[in-house]
Amino acid sequence: MTSFMENFANILGNMSDFLYTWILVALLIIAGLYFSIRTNFVQIRLLPEALRVILEKKSSSGISSFQALMISTASRVGTGNIIGVALAIGTGGPGAVFWMWLLAIIGSASAFIESTLAQIYKTKDGDGFRGGPAYYIQTALKSRPLGILFSIFLIACFAYGFNALQAFNIGDSLKYYFPNYSNSIIPIILGIILAILTGIIIYGGVKRIGIITSGIVPVMALIYIGLGLFITIKNINLLPGVFKNIFIEAFNFEAIFGGGVGSFTSSCVMQGIKRGLFSNEAGMGSAPNAAATAYVSHPVKQGLVQMFSVFIDTIFICSTTAMILLCSGVSEGNGIQFVQNAVRANFGEFGIHFISIAIFLFAFSSLIGNYYYAESNIKFIKDNKIILNIFRITCLIMIFFGTQMSLDAAWNLADFLMGIMAILNIIAILLLSKIAIKCLKDYSKQKKEGKNPVFKAKDIGINNTEYWN
Repeated sequence: MTSFMENFANILGNMSDFLYTWILVALLIIAGLYFSIRTNFVQIRLLPEALRVILEKKSSSGISSFQALMISTASRVGTGNIIGVALAIGTGGPGAVFWMWLLAIIGSASAFIESTLAQIYKTKDGDGFRGGPAYYIQTALKSRPLGILFSIFLIACFAYGFNALQAFNIGDSLKYYFPNYSNSIIPIILGIILAILTGIIIYGGVKRIGIITSGIVPVMALIYIGLGLFITIKNINLLPGVFKNIFIEAFNFEAIFGGGVGSFTSSCVMQGIKRGLFSNEAGMGSAPNAAATAYVSHPVKQGLVQMFSVFIDTIFICSTTAMILLCSGVSEGNGIQFVQNAVRANFGEFGIHFISIAIFLFAFSSLIGNYYYAESNIKFIKDNKIILNIFRITCLIMIFFGTQMSLDAAWNLADFLMGIMAILNIIAILLLSKIAIKCLKDYSKQKKEGKNPVFKAKDIGINNTEYWN
């Protein structure tokens, strides 16, 4: 079994390296720059407006902008913000942090475009809405087969790849307490507990998901950022050197190419982009599934909200982890052990316990957010209760098995599925970006007139939406 998992991890790793090195990195950067220029850098220009929209009062009994933000942030803000950053720095060096920041700033324009499109082409779902890339691919690009293909990869990525990884990371954080963890019965027990807890919530529907995530995510994020600030201030004398290393290593030839042109896959650029995409999901096609659920008066409002979520994820929380690691003076450990050692250096044993709790809560909220994305796409393929229940059972089974996977297999599976999904979505939003840009111009025009923008699809020449006509 060990040999099979090693071979499986190696095959996935090779496919993932090819995908990112030769296709995805260039596509992410080109798309992000294109959208930034076409929207006059909406991610900077309308950042204050995004904050205002997030705080708007809910005008209906459905999912609010804030709850939709929390569902998407629950998926974004997970173990990638802690373990992913540790892996990026451990493999690619401090320069990886710069490339994570750059991807977030550029990619937030992609997040705006995809989430605005999701709102435009959302569909009714009982008392609420659902939507996402599969829906705008089917309606705006008039290709249901391509929409189904995207849905299949999203389901595989989030319900199976990402959720297996989140379950693995929760288990990995317990190795400090149980040195013989991998060879004990504890992974099985943990898998059963996680599957039961997730099942209780996902059978409660999207409103319960919104309530749970809007409670867990903000509280844990604020506490975690507070911890990072404390460690940074405590070691403030190291801060100038930390930033110097980040910027020098980001443009150091050896760090960029990992010691040789052939080692680009382990470089700071690749690690920063890979772990940055896993963490903030900008342009990947995941957050639009949450964006579509919100009740808003204009699609751009949810585009702005999801754009801001990228900043929450990378600029705030990933940076917190980076400062914890780089200001700690600790260099030992791999993944979660690296973070635990860094926090212990400043807080003693309490730091280990806090990080373990943070990993559990972040990962558990991600399990819930990831599931919701997948459920929306199951309904796109076939809205059938029997199929949905079978799917829910398979999700819980994968969470159970995730606690027993290896580090390389868990991360490589998630990376590969994420890469395929992102390529499909970026191509789609590049083709449909004119619609989102027209929508942005309509929003800006109404704001200049002193109105609270209200969207009517026909005003910008769109006649194929279900809700806005």
